[in-house]
Amino acid sequence: MHIRFSTAFAVVVITSVAAAGLRADPAPPPAEPPKQAAPVKPAAPAKADPPSVTVISSEDARGVLGREVRSAADEDMGRIVDIVVDKDGKPRAAIIDFGGFLGVGSRKIAVDWAALKFGTVAKKEDKVTLALTRDQVRAAPEYKDDQLVVVLGASGKLSPLEFGPEQ
Repeated sequence: MHIRFSTAFAVVVITSVAAAGLRADPAPPPAEPPKQAAPVKPAAPAKADPPSVTVISSEDARGVLGREVRSAADEDMGRIVDIVVDKDGKPRAAIIDFGGFLGVGSRKIAVDWAALKFGTVAKKEDKVTLALTRDQVRAAPEYKDDQLVVVLGASGKLSPLEFGPEQ
């Protein structure tokens, strides 16, 4: 019986020590819930200087779209329907709706901006004069959107319109 008591005692002691060892290890702290970020307040708009204002009198400026274009020999060359500008916003070419009758049979031609001479811009009825002949314009390739722009120069020569390297 003594052996049984000591075996039983040993089993109780081992079980108690093992249980105590498990309890002796500190339990990991409970996981903290994730912290929510504080609501972000929209930044106050930066105070900018007011935009500058330029006043242009009606005597000094008029639109050019739709203006009639004539040759130096007073031939009808069509109307300006668009303007091609470079990346700095400077006009490089005018697109003229040339030829045809009432829009039938007409084609768009890109002509160098320098080939155009503007009369009194304040008078809408004043014509724009093109320093090219009707035959030179007739021989020029047609301008088409989304294609290489070939510009008819003031001397009558064709050249692709280049804007220089991208910056």
